[in-house]
Amino acid sequence: MNMNNMPETIGLFGLGLIGRALATRLIAAGVTVRGFDPDPHCMTALEKMGGQPMGADQIWGADCVISAVFSTDQLGQLVAQAPIGNGATLISVSTCDPSLMPGIADKAAQKRYDLIEAPISGTSADLAGGDAILLVAGDKAIAENLAPVFDALSRAHFHVGAIGNGNRAKLAINLVLGLSRAAVAEGVVFAKAVGLEPADFLDLALQSAASSKVMASKGPKMVSRDFAPLGRVTQSAKDFGLIYDQAMQAGQGLPMAQRYLEVVGRSLAAGEGDLDNSAVMLEIERTAAPAGAKD
Repeated sequence: MNMNNMPETIGLFGLGLIGRALATRLIAAGVTVRGFDPDPHCMTALEKMGGQPMGADQIWGADCVISAVFSTDQLGQLVAQAPIGNGATLISVSTCDPSLMPGIADKAAQKRYDLIEAPISGTSADLAGGDAILLVAGDKAIAENLAPVFDALSRAHFHVGAIGNGNRAKLAINLVLGLSRAAVAEGVVFAKAVGLEPADFLDLALQSAASSKVMASKGPKMVSRDFAPLGRVTQSAKDFGLIYDQAMQAGQGLPMAQRYLEVVGRSLAAGEGDLDNSAVMLEIERTAAPAGAKD
């Protein structure tokens, strides 16, 4: 493959919300997308989109391979099970543990795959609409050759250094995003509790100094109680677990992140893991005032 041009075929592991959004972008760019997911419904969805569902072993024969699996462990297993390659590039777009990425990159290199990080900042809807950004890390020359792929997938991509830095940047961004969602949710719950109409409050807040992209995208879902997933509570819980672990390793306390982890943990316990991450509002609604607070 001439990496100065868009690859003719791209293999895609993981056909969930993000994987299908990636496929949408690549198919629109004229790329033949070969995809694999253990969920047959996801495979059927790819075929309906114009992609080619295939067995896992067939994905590795593509000109370039993208991993959109859920976790660091799954990425490691993917590399461990990969056949010996021919020098193709493996792009990981998942949010993974930054400290483990160099080791996974080394194992990929042993199988003749160049691992590049490109975690996505944005929801699956942002990605499908071309409004996400990519936080690219790894060999800079290889990353530059992948510019046509990154351009097809995002409105911008940024090289942030060595392997691991892509996910460090992603986790720092997700920390801000998650706490921002929680702030919007708590604001909507508070407004309703004190007698304001949530929709009217949101309209006002969007015109105020508190307005943000998070409020604009997640506020309407909270007000309408539409929790169809664009990014799931389970993903948010996973990411904040990584954020907290990385902070502890660095000796840095994150009191707001710790509190957020407690909230999403209760959301998971309530069976809300597959809902959109804006559903954190439901756990906030269930939170009663401390005993005696009205006295």
